[in-house]
Amino acid sequence: MVQRIVLATGNKGKAREFEKMLTNTGIEIVLQSEFNVKPPVEDGTTFVENAIIKARHASFISGLPAIADDSGIEVDCLKGEPGVYSARYSGENATDEANLDLLLSNVAKFPASERSARYWCVLVLMRHYKDPTPIIFQRSWNGEIILDKRGQNGFGYDPSFYVPLLGMTAAEMEPELKNRISHRGQAMADMLPEIIKLYGNK
Repeated sequence: MVQRIVLATGNKGKAREFEKMLTNTGIEIVLQSEFNVKPPVEDGTTFVENAIIKARHASFISGLPAIADDSGIEVDCLKGEPGVYSARYSGENATDEANLDLLLSNVAKFPASERSARYWCVLVLMRHYKDPTPIIFQRSWNGEIILDKRGQNGFGYDPSFYVPLLGMTAAEMEPELKNRISHRGQAMADMLPEIIKLYGNK
């Protein structure tokens, strides 16, 4: 019997990433939109809190185990901003371009040596909506903010998130490389054995 797990997002790209990861495991990923789940209010102050809110809500509506992620970027010279507000940094109707432009404007007053930054991803697996001990996976990806925009791949802050070890921004990386080494890729790799242990082919 195939175990279905609801993914607490409407992002089909994220769903494809999980589906590829779970090929031949007997686990099917379904988007919360299949159950008409409306996004909850994300009023947590941490990535962990917001991921739990999303997973618990999707599990309650769907009756299935749920996976949710919350992610964003923190910049040291901005004392951790934009953090949990990464997706709406420039306001309620924020776009990726507006968010990145605001970030670059805010970091421009600091020297390059102080523009260290990291992406964070928190993945939560909620086995049922009353789960008192959701399983949490948290990984980061270190880099720095540069003031120009480079590359056509990626999204969000990727064009200015520079990884010195590779000499390129996240938006200059091939998707396969980025998915392997990114904050989300690392967290998904950590989560995989746990999902298979709980729900995979017996």
